[in-house]
Amino acid sequence: MTGVSCRFGEKTAVADVNLTVEPGSFVGVIGRSGAGKSTLLRMINRLQATTSGRISFDGRDVTALKGKALRGWRSECAMVFQQFNLVGRLDVLTNVMMGRLNRAGTMATLLGLWPERDRAVAFSVLEQFEIGNLAARRAENLSGGQQQRVAIARALVQEPRIILADEPTASLDPRNAVVVMETLQRINQQYGISIICNLHSLDLARTYCHRLVGMAAGRVVFDGTPQQLTHAAASELYGIEANEAVSVPRHELASKSMGTLLPQAQVA
Repeated sequence: MTGVSCRFGEKTAVADVNLTVEPGSFVGVIGRSGAGKSTLLRMINRLQATTSGRISFDGRDVTALKGKALRGWRSECAMVFQQFNLVGRLDVLTNVMMGRLNRAGTMATLLGLWPERDRAVAFSVLEQFEIGNLAARRAENLSGGQQQRVAIARALVQEPRIILADEPTASLDPRNAVVVMETLQRINQQYGISIICNLHSLDLARTYCHRLVGMAAGRVVFDGTPQQLTHAAASELYGIEANEAVSVPRHELASKSMGTLLPQAQVA
């Protein structure tokens, strides 16, 4: 992205951001509440329009996409939200299959006549996430951690090239937060899918992300590896929220080895 900004009236949410995400990377966007992290992700997915600047992916100007091309981009660029966005009255398998709507016939899916291949893909992903036993349960009866893993499974069956996770652990306890981050890490390692993840917890960001992008007042004020983010820099970035940001005990965060990543296009 080049010179990307977003304003709401007189308020500037994101200001002149220049950022390139390398293929197959796991990028953590960190900073205090109101720093512009969520707006940045929503602009990439085009859920929020940019006021100025350009976002490109694989040679395409994402900011100019319309109609069918925009719907196609949103399939390639899956979103995972803080509040899960599942249909509570539907079973888990159906919620996951909704990630296949762009590939299945609309009328057939409205009637519940999902293609067998879509059912197989959805169930396979649930099995990979070790929640295949929940396939027939109503989404509203799951714990928060289980619901978030279902939401991530729905994103994965879209067969995306990039996943945007907007504070995916914010409403979870420390144990489930780790499970969700390990799930995203597994996707990144096994499928080579780029992950851009907004996180408030600095411990989670340092443990799972290859690169950290720190935002304050809508601007990028840090861009480097977790090792390069010093305690002083973190304290300056988070201000009075510094203690809250270090919210997950170190002994609960597993150290994972990074796998070989597949090549894909860049988001710029």
